[in-house]
Formats: sequence, structure tokens, C-alpha cells
Amino acid sequence: MSLNFSNLALEGKTILVVEDDVPSLRYYETLIQCSGANVVKLRTGRDFVDYIQKDDAQIDLVIMDFLIPLINGIDCTKIFRKERKHVPVLMITAYSSEQSKADAFIAGCNEYILKPVYPEAIFTLLEKYLKQDVKEKVINLS
Repeated sequence: MSLNFSNLALEGKTILVVEDDVPSLRYYETLIQCSGANVVKLRTGRDFVDYIQKDDAQIDLVIMDFLIPLINGIDCTKIFRKERKHVPVLMITAYSSEQSKADAFIAGCNEYILKPVYPEAIFTLLEKYLKQDVKEKVINLS
């Protein structure tokens, strides 16, 4: 079965993927590229913090693993929220505990998604958070 998600038309959007597992990183990259968005791949929490501190870093959405090296996903989200309060953060994890979920939302995550994540779920979330942003900008301009 072939899936066509090119109708999302997210050209010009930039999505950060923070994931230390290389196959998962490639999986997310492939899916996001199908939507037309740009992908920035980061493997550690330290890489993420360094990237977001760049003045010219365009970030429209973050997909982050819960457990990443050097700085975990929860702490990365807390740091990110100090500067960028309105950029969606999607925490994708294998940790199903209610405490982990609560910690993620308290840190500022918009979604807490359990692995495995299927393509339809990724595209639904991209559409929810990024297409809505485009519609709001059009409405605000008129």
C-alpha cells in the first residue's frame, strides 16, 4: 500500500527531529520529507540546545524522543519553552508511564505519543500543528 502525503504542502516549514536511534531518525526524516517540509536531524540533547540558541534557527515544530543522550527530552523541552513558547513539541517515546506523560506535559510538550508511530499518525499531527498555522496567518492578514 502506497501513501501519498504530498498534499500537506509544508514547503518552507522546518521540523527538528531529536532522536538518537538512527533507524528511527531516518524513518521520521523520510516521512517529513514526503510532506515537503525541511528536516533538521539532531542526535543528542546538547545538539538540540546548541541549535535552538542560534539566532537564525527557523523552527516550526519539534519531534523529540524522551530519552536522548546528554540532556533528556524533558529538560530540552523546558529549555526550549523559555525562548519559544508557541512552537509545537511532540514527544515520541516508548515510556508509557503516567508519570513520564505528566512530566512531558508539565515541561511544555503539546503531544505525548507512544512508539511505534505509524505514518498516518505523523501526518495527522503535522497537519494539526502546521497547516493550522498557515490558515491562521492567512486570516490575520486580511
